[in-house]
Amino acid sequence: MNASDPLLDRLSRLRARVARSVELRSADDPTAEDPLRGLYLTEEAVRHLLRPAADTADREVAGYGDAPPDREVAGYADDPGPSGGDPLHRLAVRLGLTALDSELLLLALAPDLDRSFEPLYGYLNDDVSRRRATTGLALELCGLPAHSAAGRARLHPSAPLLALGLLRLEEPERPFLSRSLRVPERVAAHLLGDDTQDPALDGFARPLPAADDRLPFDALTQRLAKRLSAGPLTVYLRQLREGDGLACAVAALGAAGLEALRFTPGPTGSAARPAHSGDTGRGDHEPDHETGHDHELVPELLREARLRGCALVVSPLPERPGRLVRALAAADVPVLLVGSHPYDPDWCDGRRDPLVLDAPRQRSGDLDTWSAAIGEVGSVESAGVGAAGVGAVGEIGFDLAPVVAPYRLGGERIRRAVLAARELAAFEGSPLSGAHLRLAARQQSASGLEQHARRIRPAVSWDDLVLPDGPLAQLRELALRARHRDQVLGDWRLSAGGGRGRGVLALFAGESGTGKTLSAEVVAAELGLDLYVVQLSSIVDKYVGETEKNLERIFTEADRTDAVLLFDEADAVFGRRSEVKDAHDRYANLESAYLLQRLESFDGIALLTTNLRANIDDAFTRRLDLVVDFPFPDAAQRLALWRHSLASVPCAPDLDPGPCARDFELAGGSIRSAVVTAAYAVAGRGGGVTTADLLAGAQREYRKAGRLVLDDGGW
Repeated sequence: MNASDPLLDRLSRLRARVARSVELRSADDPTAEDPLRGLYLTEEAVRHLLRPAADTADREVAGYGDAPPDREVAGYADDPGPSGGDPLHRLAVRLGLTALDSELLLLALAPDLDRSFEPLYGYLNDDVSRRRATTGLALELCGLPAHSAAGRARLHPSAPLLALGLLRLEEPERPFLSRSLRVPERVAAHLLGDDTQDPALDGFARPLPAADDRLPFDALTQRLAKRLSAGPLTVYLRQLREGDGLACAVAALGAAGLEALRFTPGPTGSAARPAHSGDTGRGDHEPDHETGHDHELVPELLREARLRGCALVVSPLPERPGRLVRALAAADVPVLLVGSHPYDPDWCDGRRDPLVLDAPRQRSGDLDTWSAAIGEVGSVESAGVGAAGVGAVGEIGFDLAPVVAPYRLGGERIRRAVLAARELAAFEGSPLSGAHLRLAARQQSASGLEQHARRIRPAVSWDDLVLPDGPLAQLRELALRARHRDQVLGDWRLSAGGGRGRGVLALFAGESGTGKTLSAEVVAAELGLDLYVVQLSSIVDKYVGETEKNLERIFTEADRTDAVLLFDEADAVFGRRSEVKDAHDRYANLESAYLLQRLESFDGIALLTTNLRANIDDAFTRRLDLVVDFPFPDAAQRLALWRHSLASVPCAPDLDPGPCARDFELAGGSIRSAVVTAAYAVAGRGGGVTTADLLAGAQREYRKAGRLVLDDGGW
């Protein structure tokens, strides 16, 4: 059945009532046959209008004598109207409309569905230019006298029709009975079977992807789903890391069997229009000075949710969410607000507070979610959407668990990462690999860390490290801790408590050039993460308190990003506290105290390097998971470093780096620099690197370090 058929049936019955009204109106109207009726008043028409009110009342009772005037409550409140495939009936039942509400809505909608109602309404309005139903005409056609309090109440701003955004009462400057009724185009389209989203919400709202019902839910999500199934509820999900709250909302709504619309406010809370230039930027507890206009879209947003019969998810909340939260606090649809701010009671300003919950942390390496996403995307591709070269559903040629272990992504981002990985594999014409997944996952975890740190895309491996067995084993343990921290600290409840995060912290100590930064890059490569080297120039500030603010920005961004954070020359900011002798000592100690507290709650992976371990405060050392000492290489390790650096360089047949390794005590960084010097010499003259070239490079490194060397002609 066409969705519009029941509405056309209703219009047919309405036309009969309108015809009866026209017949009664014209029976004793002297201007009924006048083609210019409504454009001017004749003397006869004036006398007709001045007839005693009793005659008019008698005519109303005679014309609409089905029931006494008080019948509107008993006759219209029990049943919203015919059922079946009638979209108006379904809407009335879902939103709790009465039969009178349905009739008023239909009367206002009629000219938008059938043009023949326009002249009829113009005739009944005694004004050919008034082609929509007025409040007085609507009450008349419903058989209610104009003075009916119950009938007029259905058109009050707080009544369902107007409060739910289904009907508009226009021309407020006119008397009540001559105000026009208009049905918004979005409501008319819905009643005709078209659920295209309201254009006012384009760019700010979109359907929320459903959760995979194969995934297990934690206890909090299950309780939330049960409560959402019971009826409308406004919930504030506070997330410690971006994506946690949205993942919880998606899972709970999926378990409750509810579809949802996601509303994303503008970046500065300016969804509707830019903030006024006179805003002062004061806090949310001062409503008159709040910035942003996201709340102005709330009526359209709630109406969209009502028409679709779905929930609303607002993620993320704007920086100053007070007005938006107040507008949604008492919504008649399920609303889930997602943000990272602690809940402020002043947001609701005396209204009913939402249910405030802490969103559960997303586990790193959620294998079930990744497997489900790979199967889902693969199913679409196997249906003909994907490209050649990508394996069939579930056919992956690698161990998924270690590949995805470091990534803490929500369900939606995991699916997008899998889709991007498969597209990348198809572009390369190769099967899906762990490298594709890692690259796509890093893209989904893009961050703002580049504002404060230099990003390094790791291009090294364990083979590039030349270290003793002890430090090498500690580095592998570091990668192991990063992969399994959720299981050990979370599932096995071995966290130290006291608000301590699940971060992995390590200190690399050793002389310059011994491989500390290279080791950090290798660990990042092993985990499939980017390495961010913190620029000390972007942290340290001469003004009191600014250094801590800069560090807080870095730690906050690192908490929400899957990356390895490297503080090179860490003793500059993690140095020892000293006895307070002046104000400088006091504020330096305050910086250290802040860092000690912040490291306790850190959830990411942070590595610190220093040339002098003794310069690091003992309190920092206690909070570290590992301290890796990088020894100065002995002769055998130096020889291995020379050979590794020369692996891709053209060499002379008789080249022997052994004497350089034996006679020159150089660290790995200096050995590489010596090989670079030799390589440039070869690039200029041609041929291969000779022992003399290596000797020249080694001597230059000695001179750079201020150490004595033999004459250039001697060995």
